[in-house]
Amino acid sequence: MVTENQIQNYPSTFAEFLLWEPEDGYKYEWNDGELICFTGMNKKKVYIYDYINRSFIAKQYLELGSLVSEYDVQLSGIQMRRPDIAYLTKEQITETKKGVDVIPEFVIEILSETDNINRVEEKVTEYFKAGVKVIWHIFPELKMIYVYTSRRDVKICIENDICSASPVLTDFETVVSELFA
Repeated sequence: MVTENQIQNYPSTFAEFLLWEPEDGYKYEWNDGELICFTGMNKKKVYIYDYINRSFIAKQYLELGSLVSEYDVQLSGIQMRRPDIAYLTKEQITETKKGVDVIPEFVIEILSETDNINRVEEKVTEYFKAGVKVIWHIFPELKMIYVYTSRRDVKICIENDICSASPVLTDFETVVSELFA
């Protein structure tokens, strides 16, 4: 139950949101005046993140950048999203050290049965509008991955299909059945 005191502590502007440190244990996104609450990575998501991260390291992509979990991505002056996993190049990481907001070219969202499809599709639109080039939507319960290279170009991967992060990471790919093994 949310108390009156907790409501008063919620940010009411984007500037307040950027400075806000929630004390309730939840994580938040900001979308044009709307505060969106989520719980962050659960055990299943951590396993998927670990698998993808180990694959990333095995392909020696650490020379080019890093996979960052739950990175704050300021998509516009009114939107702060937090994808489950974002790929940042070494150059982008250097820019973040200077306080610059950078847009990852590759993001991964690990979806659950409680995610609202309309919200998910809104984020796809927002990500591409901001400059993201590849989005993976991973559905652990269904053992499938949607690979978006634009809002119109979506590949649905199941079983032994190969999902690619091309053109961002040309030979970074995973076999669906191996991810969910």
